[in-house]
Amino acid sequence: MGEQKRKADTQTEFVFGRKNYKFMIIGLAVIGLGFILMSGGGSDDPNVFNPEIFNFRRIRLAPTLVLLGFAIEVYAILLNPNKK
Repeated sequence: MGEQKRKADTQTEFVFGRKNYKFMIIGLAVIGLGFILMSGGGSDDPNVFNPEIFNFRRIRLAPTLVLLGFAIEVYAILLNPNKK
């Protein structure tokens, strides 16, 4: 009888709320997109230089998306789920 009462009193409570997890998933998706945009641009022949590695997408856009994703992750961690 006492064990059933203890189980009824203890409720599973998550550290983060649903809103936090949504922002975390969005942040991970933005980070993943940044790394996908950063990839590629190599050459099959090591004697041929490919200037595609220095284009706007790999030098500016992709790192900006990765940093934005990390900022979203920090926001998701610091977000108070109980605040209305």
